Amino acid sequence: MSGFPKDQEFLLPASNTFIVLSLLAALLLNWLPWRGVWLALRPDFVALVLLYWCIHKPFRIGIGIAWMMGMFADVADASLFGQHALAYSVLAFGGIVLHRRMQMFDLRLQALQIFPVLLLTYVVYAAVHWQLHGYVAWGFFIGSVVSALLWAPLTMLLQALRHHHPSDPDKL
Repeated sequence: MSGFPKDQEFLLPASNTFIVLSLLAALLLNWLPWRGVWLALRPDFVALVLLYWCIHKPFRIGIGIAWMMGMFADVADASLFGQHALAYSVLAFGGIVLHRRMQMFDLRLQALQIFPVLLLTYVVYAAVHWQLHGYVAWGFFIGSVVSALLWAPLTMLLQALRHHHPSDPDKL
């Protein structure tokens, strides 16, 4: 399913600029004005990109960056300050813990492995929402399923961009 040999996927270079731009692009996708049924189906693009980087570059992207991205998401969504930060920190921890395990699987099996981590992230959101409002809409968890389904396409996109991104300025 992936165009790169399993042993080389995780070794692809990634500049700090590329990582930051991918996280900013994910923030912009989360900020799109989703409405109606699309709001229920909306994946958490920031969570997906954070998880991707925590799995592929765990020594460069970690819980601190996840916390910071969560703060940006909280400000943008006008949600309780720290709600996304807490959820993204849990997500980053899961990605870092699983990063070696993920190297053994193809993208379909990786999606099955990351689904519980994404679901736990949504459970953290829901727990905070429940504490504030006293209820949780079960349809809220559909986003974790959609996010897991987008794992393979997002991974292939980021790997293709990393593969074509020249790490050596003398190389074209």
